[in-house]
Amino acid sequence: MTGENGKIGLVYHPDYLIHTNHGHPERKERLEHIIERVKAGAPGEGYYFIEPGEAAVDDLALVHDRGYIESVEEACNSGRSFLDMDTYIVPESYRVALLSAGGALAGLKEVFGGSALKAFALNRPPGHHAERSKAMGFCLFNNIAVAAEAARRDHGVERVAIVDWDVHHGNGTEHTFYNDPGILFVSTHQSPAYPGTGQAASTGRGDGEGYTVNIPLPAGCGDADYALFFDRIIIPILDQYKPELLLISAGQDAYSRDPLAGMALSHRGYYNMADKLAGVAERWSGGKMLLCLEGGYHLEGQAGAVFQVLNALGKWGLPLNEEQVELEPGQGVQQRLEEILAIQGRFWDL
Repeated sequence: MTGENGKIGLVYHPDYLIHTNHGHPERKERLEHIIERVKAGAPGEGYYFIEPGEAAVDDLALVHDRGYIESVEEACNSGRSFLDMDTYIVPESYRVALLSAGGALAGLKEVFGGSALKAFALNRPPGHHAERSKAMGFCLFNNIAVAAEAARRDHGVERVAIVDWDVHHGNGTEHTFYNDPGILFVSTHQSPAYPGTGQAASTGRGDGEGYTVNIPLPAGCGDADYALFFDRIIIPILDQYKPELLLISAGQDAYSRDPLAGMALSHRGYYNMADKLAGVAERWSGGKMLLCLEGGYHLEGQAGAVFQVLNALGKWGLPLNEEQVELEPGQGVQQRLEEILAIQGRFWDL
């Protein structure tokens, strides 16, 4: 069950659509397509919407410098159009970014005390590239990192696992927790690709050594490749870590037709990943899972992938209506698997 009523909490605020740039891949239509797909196909008893409030500056300051937070507000008020070459802003972007981080916090509150054990924050702007004092990759504040720290502050959680399946490495999340054994960070990502971080040999530092698990994958990886790494590395590590809370940076840009990447995941692939991770949550966190929206730039493809993630989490039993893109692991994948097994085998029983 996803909760007492069997539903998934979907965090959404209509003002998420205000932050948009019509010539930019990270635009409001991404979210509009997801909402339309859910309303058109999801069982009415399978979900409900949660409207979040704004995160407080104190919440953001769990992972960001206060001076940086102020600089984002000032930049939006000044009429600037970009914080870096990729990350645009509009006058309302600071407030919408507070709502986006607030969406992660609302989802967290729901899984700990609301009507659902599983929540998906359909929030934007996304967050996993945002560093402590720097906007990057369409991201202003790191929503998933704020949620992880708030879980420790507000709910006494000692072991949080973050799985980032976005096609781009979550550099901001990794750097936030690189020295921290209380946060296990696992990332699958295309490599080489933006932002150029996430090497397999990057495993954490100090007390955090072994609690960063990077899985850089060659372009062209599909359902079978991702399943291989989940079955051989990700799920075994999560089962040994025994997370009290499972967080997912849910970017759907590894989808086969995404214009900003070169992977080959199908909607079935996303269903399978979500299903495997839901099993981890059932075993170790009482079923509690929070997902935050990250990338995904093929509008229909992203919406379909999110829908199948919800289908898996909610056990809706709806048809996938799509075959796997490929059935056998791709070229170079086995070698990469052996490399990562050797690296992570220093810390985990693999």
